[in-house]
Amino acid sequence: MQRNSQRYSGCVLDRASRLRKDPVWLAQRFAEPDTRILPVWRNRNLIVPAASGSAVPVLMSVARCQSQPLLAVADESVFLGIESGRAVFAVDISSLSQVESGELAGSANFLDLRRVGGAMAADQAALAAYARGALRWHRYSRFCGHCGALSESRHGGHLRVCSNSDCAREIYPRTDPAVIMLVEEYPTSGAPPRCLLAHHHRSPPGAYSTLAGFVEPGESLEEAVAREVFEEVGIHLRSVHYQDSQPWPFPGSIMLGFRAVAETSEITIDRSEIGDARWFTLAQVLEFGEWGDPAAERRISPKDSIARYLIDSWLSEVSGQR
Repeated sequence: MQRNSQRYSGCVLDRASRLRKDPVWLAQRFAEPDTRILPVWRNRNLIVPAASGSAVPVLMSVARCQSQPLLAVADESVFLGIESGRAVFAVDISSLSQVESGELAGSANFLDLRRVGGAMAADQAALAAYARGALRWHRYSRFCGHCGALSESRHGGHLRVCSNSDCAREIYPRTDPAVIMLVEEYPTSGAPPRCLLAHHHRSPPGAYSTLAGFVEPGESLEEAVAREVFEEVGIHLRSVHYQDSQPWPFPGSIMLGFRAVAETSEITIDRSEIGDARWFTLAQVLEFGEWGDPAAERRISPKDSIARYLIDSWLSEVSGQR
């Protein structure tokens, strides 16, 4: 089946990791008139929305020769890579007001990728996520975490170095590892297979998804899966197996997807995080509406998420067993 978890991955750029360490080469690429500039405003990408439901949202860029207004107000720039012989940079214009950003946007809009990424072409969604994530890291890494001095961007924005010569700490872009898991129950006595889905407090009403959580220091990924499942729903696991991964730029994680088999079935919900959790059969999950359908009593994870891929793969597998 198609891997929905590949949304926001598969960027077609050559990241030119060795070349970007050369400041002279970078300056030459940045000055070329056909260099592509991707502006980002407060974590929002410049996108032309879908028109009348017939087209898909399109990621907008500006040619270097036309980008002077953007560059004049840019807070940060990051070299993303080379595409079809052209250099691609992302620039952060978050210091602008909403009115000012709207004036620069023209016929496009600065939109939240979380809202439109699932409808975009896969390569454009991946590039937008890359630009968004790289610039967000810079905004939260301006100061050295060791001595508190200002840090400076190097290597085309893929490294920051503490400006304090007595420290000179190197700071690299970070991605937070998170585990996400579909828990299933082996059927007994002829009962149908079931999977466990939960409604999280931060989700829309009626929206159900898989369990997930961040990896803590000193634990393996499999241990993180078992701990999160037990903490959130009180279920002990029999086995845990890795299935897939997905970059998730909301705000900056790598989602590590697992399938887990339950050892116990009685659910004890951690009400501080989970509003509801229950076992669902194949037939019950197939009755779910889509994430954005407000009329549906229960809604399933959005199609651009690895949670949806884990659920769909379970549905496909169980359907084949009938």
